[in-house]
Amino acid sequence: MKSLIVAAILTAAVAGCAPNVRTDSYSVGSVGQVNRTVAGTVISARAVSIDGTQGGGAAAGAAVGGIAGSSMGGSGRANAVGAVGGLVVGAIVGAAAERSAARAEGMEYVVQTENGSLMTVVQGATPAFVAGARVLVLYGSPSRLIADPRN
Repeated sequence: MKSLIVAAILTAAVAGCAPNVRTDSYSVGSVGQVNRTVAGTVISARAVSIDGTQGGGAAAGAAVGGIAGSSMGGSGRANAVGAVGGLVVGAIVGAAAERSAARAEGMEYVVQTENGSLMTVVQGATPAFVAGARVLVLYGSPSRLIADPRN
């Protein structure tokens, strides 16, 4: 039972590290804000890997490993050795799990605006645009591309 609780805590800690790269998701602070929008054409598109926030996976893994390791053995010394071993192994496993959970697939787009300037926008993999696609660049935090509905 203790192992199940510890695993649930580790899973929750690592899941919070996943980056939100959806283009159809806005923060509450974005509601009611006016942002500048410019029209442009995608001139290049390439797949990229987006790495999210990291740092808590190793700590969470160490905590889980230490707790699990301390329950091994029948004496105080064996429990202490198990806790130290659990800390090390847990930190390694937690960091690896976090790296995996904190990564998302995305796209990097180079867009030429109607006034001729170039800009680069990185966003989630959907919706996908190809070179030549007419788009609107929505400035903000985060900036994003959407299909130009006028075309």
